Amino acid sequence: MNNFINEKLLPPVMKFVNTKAVTAIKNGMLYPIPFIVIGAVFLILGQFPIQAVQDYLNEIGLGPIFMQANNASFGIMALFAVFGIAYSWVRDEGHDAVPAGMLAIVVDIILQPDTVKSVTSIANPERVSTAWQVSGVIDKAWLGGKGMIVAIIVGLLVGWSYSWFMKKGFTIKLPEQVPANVAASFTALIPGAAIVTVATAIYGIFKLGFNTTMVEWIYATIQTPLQHATDGPLGVVVVAFLPVFLWFFGVHGATIVGGIMTPLLLANNADNLALYKAGKLTLDNGAHIVTQAFMDQFITVTGSGMTIGLVIFMLVRAKSVQMKTLGKLEIVPALFNINEPILFGLPLVLNPLLAIPFILTPLVSGFATYAVIAMGIIPPFNGMYVPWTTPAIVSGLIVGGWQGALWQAVMLVMTGFMYYPFARKYDKVLLAEEQGDAQPSAADTEKLEENPAN
Repeated sequence: MNNFINEKLLPPVMKFVNTKAVTAIKNGMLYPIPFIVIGAVFLILGQFPIQAVQDYLNEIGLGPIFMQANNASFGIMALFAVFGIAYSWVRDEGHDAVPAGMLAIVVDIILQPDTVKSVTSIANPERVSTAWQVSGVIDKAWLGGKGMIVAIIVGLLVGWSYSWFMKKGFTIKLPEQVPANVAASFTALIPGAAIVTVATAIYGIFKLGFNTTMVEWIYATIQTPLQHATDGPLGVVVVAFLPVFLWFFGVHGATIVGGIMTPLLLANNADNLALYKAGKLTLDNGAHIVTQAFMDQFITVTGSGMTIGLVIFMLVRAKSVQMKTLGKLEIVPALFNINEPILFGLPLVLNPLLAIPFILTPLVSGFATYAVIAMGIIPPFNGMYVPWTTPAIVSGLIVGGWQGALWQAVMLVMTGFMYYPFARKYDKVLLAEEQGDAQPSAADTEKLEENPAN
């Protein structure tokens, strides 16, 4: 089985994840993360989980101020993403990448609508009418979660096309006497003009031919179906099974799967946050179940494989020196959702005795959490982004209120039951090996019998 996985299954998977496109997406999506975290802090302050505190902050005027910081950071994550993806592609090709990132921002904005409309209900609730329309503006909704798929497409296309121009030498080359910073500003002129012209033509085709924009069309025909596809049992399997499956063979599954799924999960987060702000966070109103919070707080909490139950066993019940020592080393990192010490130190990687709970525990938590939200036992997560290092229970409280914190505690207790029989068996194996090493060898025993004084 191990040979089949390593020789037949993993090579094509790794070939795919190491393509230029996937690499650019994975690396490019790292650039929005600091601003998402910063925005998340102000989001928590502006939409405080405790209603009385939130009402007080709004009353004294601090709530809207905090949300302004969130809107300017978390709220434009697609803009950071489109820059990062194009930048990563061109940088990996060995060219100056900043102009490509800025060009990707220009193209992303060109393809967006330049009007904002307000639709209000009239006497007949089945009819609507446009109350007002403002032109010549940028709708920030398309710079956030709604624009993530467009950001990925634009970032990849701009990165590829800009690199093509650089390779072919279609640039303005100034004499060597011209300062390098001045010459660099002209390097992007020809590829920039060509790419902007093509983007403008695409905008015109969609506007004049279909009375829409490329961004709106992609959102309706590609992003929305993809978000719904992730927001179901298939999405649970992808975020709960694939990371630990890859981790078992020593491949950083969370990074690979997260790099591909994060744009969609963050878009689901953004939709839930909009509903939460409007006081309409229900499944009937279109709230999503599988979001970034679903993955971070109920699939990878305490580390890939939800290993807190294993760590507690190692710390409290283990008899082998190896398990007890690693338990003491891992308990603090586990509180902050870091478990590499036991992934490679115990190890969990390529360990057949611990493979079953390592792979099944996230699946149990994922499908159980999906079920309780689908049945209305706990509400959908509110869309707030919590840094993945936030300790359990606290993170559950932020994304799901007291119900989320309580359910997260139940899932953590469940991990203890899942890991216990397998951890106990492995502990006996390690203990037997340690005791065997401590016994004198046959040669030593023979010498001792010949010369008891020694």
